[in-house]
Amino acid sequence: MDPVTRRTFLQTTAAAATTLALPSLGKGWYALAGGAEAAYFEKEFGITDALCRKVLAQALGKGGDFAELYFEHTVSNWLGLEDGKVNRAFGQVDLGVGIRTVAGDQIGYGFTQQLDEASMLAAAATAATIASGSATTPAAALAWGKVGSFYPLDRLLSEVPLEPKVQLVQTLNERCFAGSKLIAKVTAQLHDQQKRILIVTSDGVKVEDLQPRVYLQATVVAEKDGKRERAGWNYGGRRSLSFFTPEVVADIARQATDRALIMFEAVPAPAGEVPVVLGPGVTGVLLHEAIGHGMEADFNRKGMSTYATMLGRKVAEPFVTILDDGTVPELLGAINVDDEGTPGQRTVLVDKGILTSYMHDRISARHYKVKPTGNGRRQSYQHYIQPRMRNTYMLAGPSTPEELIRQAGTGIYVQDVANGEVKIGEGDFAFYVSQGRMIQGGKLGAPIKDINIMGNGPKMLANTIGVANDFEFARQGTGACGKGGQGVPVGFGQPTILVKSLTVGGVKA
Repeated sequence: MDPVTRRTFLQTTAAAATTLALPSLGKGWYALAGGAEAAYFEKEFGITDALCRKVLAQALGKGGDFAELYFEHTVSNWLGLEDGKVNRAFGQVDLGVGIRTVAGDQIGYGFTQQLDEASMLAAAATAATIASGSATTPAAALAWGKVGSFYPLDRLLSEVPLEPKVQLVQTLNERCFAGSKLIAKVTAQLHDQQKRILIVTSDGVKVEDLQPRVYLQATVVAEKDGKRERAGWNYGGRRSLSFFTPEVVADIARQATDRALIMFEAVPAPAGEVPVVLGPGVTGVLLHEAIGHGMEADFNRKGMSTYATMLGRKVAEPFVTILDDGTVPELLGAINVDDEGTPGQRTVLVDKGILTSYMHDRISARHYKVKPTGNGRRQSYQHYIQPRMRNTYMLAGPSTPEELIRQAGTGIYVQDVANGEVKIGEGDFAFYVSQGRMIQGGKLGAPIKDINIMGNGPKMLANTIGVANDFEFARQGTGACGKGGQGVPVGFGQPTILVKSLTVGGVKA
């Protein structure tokens, strides 16, 4: 087909999103496995192999080791309910291409929202300015590369009309109010996103992927005896909207309501250095923030991370194994292919206490003389590649949660954290404990509130003295990791773990 103008395509896409009928459940799966049958960008925008080779040649016109084209078409929708009414509904369409030229460990980058030849060649010329030598010739032919299938859809998100989305947030609102007479206010939000990408590399590989993302979230305010408490909960991931069954909607409402109500019983925790038990699932965000970033290869290549000289050395006890994994089906950090064309894969970072690998993109992999691990990621076509996490988690260990709580003696149990700050290089962190309990006499005690936990990620890892057998993935869909001014969706998880001591910023005795 002839390339359409960006304005025309965005207008027709937005119109179609509100008028298409919902297809039947039995209509099949929209999993892309790579191959000529994909070819979405060629069909819709006229992005042919010949055009891609011409743009790549321009990107390598002054030399360079490598170049790639990253095409993106993303349709995002948000629906919000407050005070019993759906009062917010809006959408966004992003379309464009980012062009990167790599010379050594330096990059040149250009992007354009216009998918015509002249605009792409101009962006490629911008990327080419990083080099200053003789032209490098890209591969003479392009071939479809390998792509996983970790988030098949039962229907395209863009084909789901507005009515069932409205019903979801209304039902969630009703469920929250039905959970307790103390609930005074409910807000609910549904977000769905459908991102299509095409990556074409100068070494002759092209891959396409269709990346969904959804979440359904409730936030409630409860009132009791003149006091107000607020809490929320969500589920999501790289899933179809059919994931939100009545049972899942009811569980979101129950989690949000219970988390608000229990805070009426909460007491401040004492300040000081105490043993800390981190519960399973969502507390894996601490593992992600305080430890995972330090294992991203760019920080180590530049000598900024505590782990820069630790490859092959002990960083934790033998019962600790940590992975970063893009192959966990439907989890938020799953990727069929990373943003520079490397297939999604599973990477062991810490194997039985020994640091065995960093997370690599193509640049760091070449520096360390290893293969890329599929961690090259970007926020959008307007952003360049960085080594980024996918789903980062610690495997289950030999203990039971009850054993670790008993071993802690006197300390705190952390169920959930929020509003964290981390110095990525050093690993120093501080997180607000949004849900937790006292540990007294080796047993769980009163719920706690208004406290922070502080520490150092590598030290916390070294001081992890117990790992339980109750591993969970967090099933939330709102997680976005920030780095270098970019945000990408990530997942995490862990079993219950016991840290010998962390600093608790509570109240003094």
